[in-house]
Amino acid sequence: MSNNDSWLEVRLRLPLDGIELDIDWQPSADAVAIVGPSGSGKSTFLRALAGLETRALGTIRFNGSTWLDSDQNLAVPAWKRGVGWVPQEALLFPHLTLRSNLAYAGAEPGEVEKVARQLFLAELLERRPRFLSGGERQRVALGRALLSKPRLLLLDEPFSALDRPLRSEIATMVGVFAQKTKTPIVLVSHDDADAQFLANERWSLVAGRLKPA
Repeated sequence: MSNNDSWLEVRLRLPLDGIELDIDWQPSADAVAIVGPSGSGKSTFLRALAGLETRALGTIRFNGSTWLDSDQNLAVPAWKRGVGWVPQEALLFPHLTLRSNLAYAGAEPGEVEKVARQLFLAELLERRPRFLSGGERQRVALGRALLSKPRLLLLDEPFSALDRPLRSEIATMVGVFAQKTKTPIVLVSHDDADAQFLANERWSLVAGRLKPA
């Protein structure tokens, strides 16, 4: 990963209920945490980066590729951005087994089983989401994102349903993955330990603007 300051360039306007995001942002680190009060728009901002927020206006550029330029009527769809997005709600496919959910982006069986072991899910591969706990579903969503071989990893409170010891182990696994694959991370978390472990740059989203924290 290059230390180029402009790997991600965001100039974004996004009207919300009760607040309007007005963001001009160029992080310099490859792993960034965004903190801020509930309702400040952190999750919506991640959705805009992922290509899932149709109200977004402005520009988003990632490693020289333009993902959004509303003045030019350009909006690259989510599936073409190559983003691994882990939302607060796992959003698994209810009719598929855990194994099939993990493999949804085309991962090989061996890769699925390896990641399942790393996420302590190996004994649950044939279960469907309704038979999983909240923490298990969260780990499946995380594994699915990692197995998609993302260009950018967007994590929205990814460990909130995990107890502290497991949280630390999974965060370590994600950190190793990001370093090994040179995948940048944008993390939203209320937990300072998560932010300190996974991110080397912190920003605060308050009153619709991102500022160094």
